[in-house]
Amino acid sequence: MGRGVDYGMGRGIATVLLSCLVALAGCGYHAVGTAAHLPQTVHTLAVPVFQNDTQSYHTEVLFTQAVIKELSSRTSYRLIAGHSANADATLDGTITSFRVTPLTYNSQTGQSSSFLITIQARVKLVDRDGRVLYQNPSYLFRQQYETTQDLVTFIQENGPAEQRLATDFAQSVVSDILESF
Repeated sequence: MGRGVDYGMGRGIATVLLSCLVALAGCGYHAVGTAAHLPQTVHTLAVPVFQNDTQSYHTEVLFTQAVIKELSSRTSYRLIAGHSANADATLDGTITSFRVTPLTYNSQTGQSSSFLITIQARVKLVDRDGRVLYQNPSYLFRQQYETTQDLVTFIQENGPAEQRLATDFAQSVVSDILESF
């Protein structure tokens, strides 16, 4: 008998490789800085100042500025502060909860020495036709800070803690919009 070539094995490997390539192509992989949720028709984003449903002063401005900064550093979208009829999409946000909770106490003074800031927010990105492109109704972020009673070294730490929280929030929101699968 002559020796025959077994093409079945080669076809099996080719089929497996082709299946893997098709699977990878459909997994949602994309280049950094491109949006999985946003249509290619979106070039301009309006980012109005977030709403603040809490008693916390100026938090909505801090969070809005952090999101605008993150969008401008990670995307090539033209950003518009505020509402605009010319925007292809609008990112609306709301600070829904702001709590400061004492964590530890100074045994000598009986006063709190560290606190936990907890902020909840929701965001929604809609195109000019009102179609929801992205939304998350329940972002939750926490940041701990400490205080001191020493007036010589006293630095109000809750402001920097809120800034760190706003930066974390902005990074998460922009990543979710651009890179979620």
